[in-house]
Amino acid sequence: MVQFFARRLVFMFISVVGATVVIFTLSRVAQDPRELFVPDSGYGISPEAWEELGNKLGFDKPVVVQYFLWLGRMLKGDFGESLSMQQPVSHIIGGKIGATVQLAIGGWIVAIIVGVPIGVLAAVQRGTVFDYLGRGVALFGQALPAFFVGIVLILIFAVHFEWLPVATRPVNFDIKFYILPCITLGWAPAAGIMRLTRSSMLEIMDSEFVKLARAKGVSNFKIIWKHALRNSLIPPLTSALLLMAGFLNGALVVETIFAWPGIGWLALSRAVYDNDLPLLLGTVFVFIAIYLVFALLADILYALIDPRIRYS
Repeated sequence: MVQFFARRLVFMFISVVGATVVIFTLSRVAQDPRELFVPDSGYGISPEAWEELGNKLGFDKPVVVQYFLWLGRMLKGDFGESLSMQQPVSHIIGGKIGATVQLAIGGWIVAIIVGVPIGVLAAVQRGTVFDYLGRGVALFGQALPAFFVGIVLILIFAVHFEWLPVATRPVNFDIKFYILPCITLGWAPAAGIMRLTRSSMLEIMDSEFVKLARAKGVSNFKIIWKHALRNSLIPPLTSALLLMAGFLNGALVVETIFAWPGIGWLALSRAVYDNDLPLLLGTVFVFIAIYLVFALLADILYALIDPRIRYS
């Protein structure tokens, strides 16, 4: 077990180094970063001041040294100062991550509580009307894009019936404001998890140990929810954990439609549109860290669900 986790941590470290090398290289290849601090490619600044700015940013050191200094600051949470907002990037991200976490948890819950039960029901009732209904839900779930679903939900429940509010995040928690964004965010992932759960359950239900359990008189409920579902969890589990990582990295479309001030909206509206390199690098680094943490969590859960995995 210790060797299993040690290998995963080594792979995680290699992934961090590889991803950060790519980010750092792209930030240097695109253009001289000093041009972002001084508009018009240094127009109106003396050569001495230009070189002093480069020394302040560490350009007087070898590229390898620059990378490790930059990586050290990133690991400490020092992402620099935003060019457009004139605030520490860590404070800006910290102020937006809460809204993204709330939306991500809500969308993830919707995806799981809809996708897993429907997938199990479609597999157990294979070939029946329930199976066809479940597959229809999966078809429409993956065919309809999030922006269309969100706009239709707003039109029906906010404009026509006036049941639910939209286009804001409440200062004080009010579940009514979360219903439409979370459903929109979890709509397509629920369809994907449903398909994975159904196909995995069908494979397990046809296995020999399930037939043996039926022959021994084990109840159908225990066979489905204790034996079959547990052994078919790995594909849906992988999708669910990476899905949560993706949600935490910001659901750009949903945040834009519902004016949700999350980290995805921050990365696009501020970092990209304003050409704010420190803010962009900080958000990308946070995205990478979230994905790697959830990938490690998936590996740990694999070993807990199926002890044979740690020996492979």
